[in-house]
Amino acid sequence: MKKNKVMAGYHMLMILSEADGKFAKSEGKVIVSYLKNAFPFRVDLDREMEELSALRKEDYFLHFNNAMNDFYEDSTEKERTVFLKFAVKMAGADKKITKEENKYLKELFFAWDSEHEE
Repeated sequence: MKKNKVMAGYHMLMILSEADGKFAKSEGKVIVSYLKNAFPFRVDLDREMEELSALRKEDYFLHFNNAMNDFYEDSTEKERTVFLKFAVKMAGADKKITKEENKYLKELFFAWDSEHEE
């Protein structure tokens, strides 16, 4: 099911926060900040959390890629740049970027940076 860019971004950040197997409180603060910037009103994330909770760890990368593509389709270059900053901030919120987190960040940068190659 296709997601709007804000929910796709939320899914990517949540997966990125779980990539190293530990969810840090500081990562949660970045996600809340993202949602506040993207949605000026309160949103109900119960359905989104159910979907994310049902994912097996081995399905994270595919789900991340699907969310990344959904975000790309509905966003401008500027919105993608802003999101990339959130993703990097979120991955480094616990003062280290693990190999697993770096894998997801690289995927974002390589997929979205191709628009600059022309």
